[in-house]
Amino acid sequence: MKLSVEISKYPLHQDYIPFIKGFIERLNEYDNLKVITNTLSTQIFGDYDLVMKVINTEIKRSYEEFGKAIFVCKFLCGDLSPE
Repeated sequence: MKLSVEISKYPLHQDYIPFIKGFIERLNEYDNLKVITNTLSTQIFGDYDLVMKVINTEIKRSYEEFGKAIFVCKFLCGDLSPE
């Protein structure tokens, strides 16, 4: 099963840009995911189990490395990538 996720990260830190960029860079390291970033959010497309595993891993890593942050996510069944 395929999954589409739209995710936004809001670090509770004055210097928030490096925290967001680091999160997006790590998502792009996964070869089997399609990641599209725009000014408001990042969209992730791929196999359901892989997408959920990556989101779980990277959100946990964000909390461990950078502390408090808010994540807003939308989950949609299927691959709704624009291509």
